[in-house]
Amino acid sequence: MFDKSNIVEVPADQDPRWQAVLARDRNFDGHFYYAVKTTGVYCRPSCPARAAKPGNVSFHLTRADAEQAGFRPCKRCEPDRPALAEQHAVMVAGICRGIESAEEIPSLGELARKAGLSAYHFHRLFKAVTGVTPRGYAIAHRAKRIRDALAQPGTTVTAAIYDAGFNSSGRFYESSNAVLGMTPTDYRAGGANTGIRFAIGECSLGSILVARSDRGVCAILMGDDPDALARDLQYRFPRARLTGGDAEFEALVAKVVGFVEAPALGLDLPIDVRGTAFQLRVWRALREIPAGKTASYADIAKRIGAPKSVRAVARACAANAIAVAIPCHRVVRNDGALSGYRWGVARKRALLERETAT
Repeated sequence: MFDKSNIVEVPADQDPRWQAVLARDRNFDGHFYYAVKTTGVYCRPSCPARAAKPGNVSFHLTRADAEQAGFRPCKRCEPDRPALAEQHAVMVAGICRGIESAEEIPSLGELARKAGLSAYHFHRLFKAVTGVTPRGYAIAHRAKRIRDALAQPGTTVTAAIYDAGFNSSGRFYESSNAVLGMTPTDYRAGGANTGIRFAIGECSLGSILVARSDRGVCAILMGDDPDALARDLQYRFPRARLTGGDAEFEALVAKVVGFVEAPALGLDLPIDVRGTAFQLRVWRALREIPAGKTASYADIAKRIGAPKSVRAVARACAANAIAVAIPCHRVVRNDGALSGYRWGVARKRALLERETAT
């Protein structure tokens, strides 16, 4: 049995958690609780109450620990109830399920009424939780539905369009490029009639392939074998027209290589990403991590309003085919250790070390 008599308690103002309490940092809500001996209550780190004297403060990992020590929940921050962010996440998740099951894209007003909020407040809250607008989420979900339908043998393009919720094929074709990046017939044909230019360069981390469609960069792949990278690209777009880049395209490759070698240069590229609504949310969150900083898979899950989807976040990172521009190398385990990386942990470590140094 663990012997607690050997534990030496650190004064509150010498505990790093004390700074989170002073800053009322919501990011630490749920990670620990602090109790105040003079009032007999325990609080979230974000509690708006006036800061207590450090000598009267103790820290607890769970609510049960605080209550077992004789403290009761604070009536201001209500630590015994789900945090406001969690309540919002649950509400938005319910709205998302409604959007997914609706035949037509619901109006903003209709969704706001279901949430019991004003249209303005609901729109802002939905985007803060998911990273996209309600309409953007609905369009992304439709895109997934039609991609799934087109992948089923025997399903006609017309049937796929109507099954995805479009009430006319004409309306879908007006937006097919935004939804699929190409016409549905070309999508089903593995990217036929889609032009993709690519080139392979060399950097200190090995070979690097950069590919671009008419919409933007659609792949940045790294590895040791240039031929394997080319085969990977061909596998992704089996019937696209793959052509080598000219001198202008070589400049794009040089820009990517330059960023790998010197992250301080920055990298701002038009991106052509195609994925599920969840993957798009994850990838958008990854692009918001500053160079030189890292975030855990759990951090990303919380940022997109899905705190229990840590494994799904890890799968979305693994599905990312645009290295460095969508910086999945900046995602680490909760303990800060480097986990798997599509292009090798050694490359991940090298990228982080260079970014940290600059």
